[in-house]
Order: sequence, then structure tokens, then C-alpha cells
Amino acid sequence: MGKILQNMADPEAPDQDRLDYFVEKDGLVFAGTHLIVDIWGGEGLNDPDLIEATLKECAEVSGATVLHFHMHAFDPDGLSGVLVLAESHISFHSWPERKYMALDIFMCGKTDPYKALPVLKEAFHPDSLQLNELKRGIISD
Repeated sequence: MGKILQNMADPEAPDQDRLDYFVEKDGLVFAGTHLIVDIWGGEGLNDPDLIEATLKECAEVSGATVLHFHMHAFDPDGLSGVLVLAESHISFHSWPERKYMALDIFMCGKTDPYKALPVLKEAFHPDSLQLNELKRGIISD
């Protein structure tokens, strides 16, 4: 993972000042990595306990700090929710009738959101997992 930069408003600020968690990696300075994950053919996509435990494990293995979890159940099926992290968030929406779940994993700082992918595969046993990456908040190239 890249290094965390000091507060961008005052790049001369001493190290003990608050950091903004922007990352410098591969010659870029940016806010964080945003993974767009589509799970197809998965199991347990309407199981709120499984989903909450899985997303919390995703955060833990990625090096993120969990602040809050909220989920909403739809009638008759489907769930949406967000795991708020000190380093951003993991959000999801499930369509169990289509065996589909859409997830956003956005993390900054010293985290590695790619470490969440094996956890998702182990928990939901998808037929396929489609992945796209965005670097959010690029300020230099």
C-alpha cells in the first residue's frame, strides 16, 4: 500500500497533526480505492446475519476500523445496507431472487480493500465476481 500523506491543506504541518488519509501510490496522490463488486449466483444474499458478519470481516482483514452498521430489509426479499468505516464505507444492495449483490468498497489510508474479495467469495460462493476499481479524489498524476 502507498504512504499516507499529511493534511493536504497544510503540507508543512508536523507529523503529529491530523492526517487526511490521502494515499500516494504508483505515482498518484488520491483519496482512496473504490472497488465496485458484482456478485452473481451467490448464496445467502438475503441472510442479514451472514451479510453483517461478512462485511465486518471484510473491514477487519482490510485493516479498516468499523464505526457503524445499518441494514434495511425489503418485502418480500432483498437487503440494503452500509458499514461505515473510519476509512470510508462498504455498502451493498442484494437481489436474492436474481442471485445478485452489488457492493461498493471504498477505503482510504493504510487499508487494502482487495483483501475483502476472498472473504466475499468464501461467504457467498458466487458463480462469478465482477470487479472494477476507481481511484477516488486524484489530485496529481
